[in-house]
Amino acid sequence: MKHPYLTDDHAIFRQSLRKFLEKEAVPFYEQWEEDRIIPRSFWKKLGEQGFLAPDLPEEYGGSGVDWGFSVVVNEELERVGSSLIGVGLHNDIVVPYISAYGTRAQKSRWLPKCTTGECITAIAMTEPGAGSDLASIKTTAVLDGDHYIVNGQKTFITNGIHADLVIVACKTDPNAVPKHKGVSLLAIERDTPGFSRGRKLNKVGLHSQDTAELIFEDCRVPKENLIGVEGKGFTYLMEKLQQERLVVAICAQAASEDMLQETIEYVKSREAFGKSISKFQNTQFKIAEMATEIKMGRAFLDQLIAKHIAGEQVVTEVSMAKWKLTEMARNISTACMQLHGGYGYMEEYKIARRYRDIPVASIYAGTNEIMKTIIAKNLGL
Repeated sequence: MKHPYLTDDHAIFRQSLRKFLEKEAVPFYEQWEEDRIIPRSFWKKLGEQGFLAPDLPEEYGGSGVDWGFSVVVNEELERVGSSLIGVGLHNDIVVPYISAYGTRAQKSRWLPKCTTGECITAIAMTEPGAGSDLASIKTTAVLDGDHYIVNGQKTFITNGIHADLVIVACKTDPNAVPKHKGVSLLAIERDTPGFSRGRKLNKVGLHSQDTAELIFEDCRVPKENLIGVEGKGFTYLMEKLQQERLVVAICAQAASEDMLQETIEYVKSREAFGKSISKFQNTQFKIAEMATEIKMGRAFLDQLIAKHIAGEQVVTEVSMAKWKLTEMARNISTACMQLHGGYGYMEEYKIARRYRDIPVASIYAGTNEIMKTIIAKNLGL
């Protein structure tokens, strides 16, 4: 399918990235899953090849290209495996906070290393007692001279173990009314006194993706690490959620396309009762249903991406895509596992990993229930 936002340059870039991943990721991915971590050396290799934050201006180490190149990166990483989502989070979710709201000094200090893989980023919003309701976070940042004193705990943080720089949502004014006006964003570096990692969390899926708890105990953060304006953190988070949720939708779509292709190849190769499984009407109907749903999902997603690249606000449609495409991917993982039969439940088959990895996409970046709430609200209900 020819995507409306992609050119021949994007196609050449995709070929280069796919070749790189076939050499540097695919042969090692199963070992990364067993090790429960993706090595930092892989990040360095991504950086060397220009696959980290390619849309950043050249002065900060990027290639200055359009966001279509980031779409290609997300799709190709997802086709290898969902545990590579930390790269998309770094490229398209965390780095944009610095590039959009950071000072020139902050950009010059951090962004070049973000493009080389020397600096891996994370964003810390979720807390043990606050997920979707971000205005109710408890982590505090109290100004003391030239430093903020940060206290609190974050959980479910993608890239939490590797992260060298974490954008932390915290309360600089716990008494603000309404509550969201007291939220600010601080950039906290790896070796900051009072900042430590908790557990590397043991998840159902995404095994090689390093998800962790982060702990802040009288953590002294220089006030020049404030991102943007104090008290505007919640606004910044809301402004960037469109792209975050679009990235999740892109990955769900790519996963669905990959699962379908894997399953078509499998049912053609397996026989039962003297003929290929692909010749049974039930198999054909299931494949036809999934192929139709995936094709419709791609058409909707592509026009959303084109609008997003053009700078249009499509929050309602992105919310629709996020919930619908992640739900579609979950259903397709189940149907494809069934078509694989007993082998689909074996770890050596990719569909088994997909079955474990896919469901969390309906939870992170705002649960699908939150997506439906946003859609309803924007429809005037």
